[in-house]
Amino acid sequence: MNHVELQLTGDGSHTLFNTQLNETYHSHKGALAESRYVFIHAGMDAKLEHTSELSILEVGFGTGLNALLTMLRFREFSRVQNIRIRYVSIEPFPLSKALIEGLNYKSLLPEDAAPLFDALHDAPWDQDVDVLQGFVLRKVHGQLETYEGIAGSVNLIYFDAFAPNKQADVWALDNFRKCYELMQPDGLLVSYCANGQFKRDLKRAGFSVKPYPGALGKREMTRARKAVD
Repeated sequence: MNHVELQLTGDGSHTLFNTQLNETYHSHKGALAESRYVFIHAGMDAKLEHTSELSILEVGFGTGLNALLTMLRFREFSRVQNIRIRYVSIEPFPLSKALIEGLNYKSLLPEDAAPLFDALHDAPWDQDVDVLQGFVLRKVHGQLETYEGIAGSVNLIYFDAFAPNKQADVWALDNFRKCYELMQPDGLLVSYCANGQFKRDLKRAGFSVKPYPGALGKREMTRARKAVD
């Protein structure tokens, strides 16, 4: 990927800059901080208040940061309660090994995060892999538009695609209808994005959307729920 460059963000962690889209993979204010807040705090932690089994669908595997932080949080929870996670992540453009090795996440996180980061990137695509006991990873090389999941199989979605004005096709209403169909009742979708059209389309797809404070000084992020029948 010669159109992707390494950049340092405000909290000292790396992101990548896509020169073709003129867009970074994470907030320039802090890649680690943003992912922790949006996907772990507002997503994973919120769901684990009510269930011990998560089926996560991530739209945009990217650097693997969300998956890594989810694995680390899973390990913390596993010390005090029995939980299980199935983590499916969709990515149309996997990063090269050289780009992955240039990321500094392993040096900023606990030492034992390094083998987990390596394991999730070494895992083959389009196969279930037990990366930890109780944590199954499946990386899907493809697009949400063509992903064939099982209806009602997901209870948490990390929607982490590039911004709507950069990849409009990913943010199409039909994709949110697909997310709604894949999701269990009381499932939760979280995204860094608080775009008005995005929230309106989520509502059109059937989700309930309520304001939620954003990360790193942003006024809002998005949390959307599928109502319990």
